Amino acid sequence: MEKLSRVILDEQAIRRATTRIAHEIIEHNKGVDNCILIGIKTRGIYLAKRLADRIEQIEGAKIPVGEIDITLYRDDLTVKTNKEEPILQGTDIPVDISNRKVILVDDVLYTGRTVRAGLDALIDIGRPEQIQLAVLIDRGHRELPIRPDYVGKNVPTSKSEIIVAKVKEVDSLDEVTIEQYSKVPL
Repeated sequence: MEKLSRVILDEQAIRRATTRIAHEIIEHNKGVDNCILIGIKTRGIYLAKRLADRIEQIEGAKIPVGEIDITLYRDDLTVKTNKEEPILQGTDIPVDISNRKVILVDDVLYTGRTVRAGLDALIDIGRPEQIQLAVLIDRGHRELPIRPDYVGKNVPTSKSEIIVAKVKEVDSLDEVTIEQYSKVPL
């Protein structure tokens, strides 16, 4: 099997997408008063921080940024320690989310199960006025009735394709690729 990989967003395209999403968040919410960005671990956190930076540059206003660990809310919990316990990465939300507009941020939206877990985790923390969803990539194939409010790029895919989002803070480069394995003729 040979892995075929194609870049669908490079560093500049990711920067343009986050800038556009930041503008859309400001416009949709008529500013950012009473808003908070919450990134889903791991890459969603860094995208949320980038959105907060862009919003501050555009609007001149700081927006709080938090991070949420959805490990215990997943319906496909697989990563475990040698004691069969899930590995928790912690949640850090700097303000009370009750009666706020929460913008949940993630890198790739696929089946919707990660977002569902994020929604469950948020509701356990407080009761937001509203929850919005921002994703860098929407690849389709939803298994749950979840739709993003802000999308960097829609990428129709087949189920055999894989979207790999990389961010400098974790992967040392900003890039989104689409990968597929093909059978190599003998």
